[in-house]
Amino acid sequence: MADHTRDTPRHDAEAARPEQVADLIEVLTECIPSWLERCVTERASTQGIGLAPDDERIRTMVAAAAPQVIADITTLLDTDVDAQTTNPLSILRAAVRWPTQVLRDLGVHPITRDEFAERNAPEDVYGLAPAGWDDIDERVRTPGLMWGAWKAAVVLHRRRSEGQR
Repeated sequence: MADHTRDTPRHDAEAARPEQVADLIEVLTECIPSWLERCVTERASTQGIGLAPDDERIRTMVAAAAPQVIADITTLLDTDVDAQTTNPLSILRAAVRWPTQVLRDLGVHPITRDEFAERNAPEDVYGLAPAGWDDIDERVRTPGLMWGAWKAAVVLHRRRSEGQR
């Protein structure tokens, strides 16, 4: 495999993060705690269960989940693009396990989902998994799209330098 360290910076502990990576990590760090909170409060409210955002169950879940989700995303984004085996939205989709557990503990009933959702995300019984950046927070849209474009450009540049299309 070609050495890409000359034409594209690697994302390891010694290399500086590209601006697109840093921006996405920054905005996700700001938005993930409130997104996790909203997952619980909004879904519970649809079934008449009112919860204050400072509810102990929510605070405990956010305190445990947010740092782990952010760490997982940071680790992924600090990995060279050719070594990445998933993407940030997949990590966020998996993160719904935390608010899902709170909702189960509250006795919230699962929602009716379409066949595609049931088949592709059977554990997401409350339909919390984000389809796109805006489902986390509209502030994530631009950094998320910029990161995706940057990653695609890096991969394309590498493949072309290897003589591939």
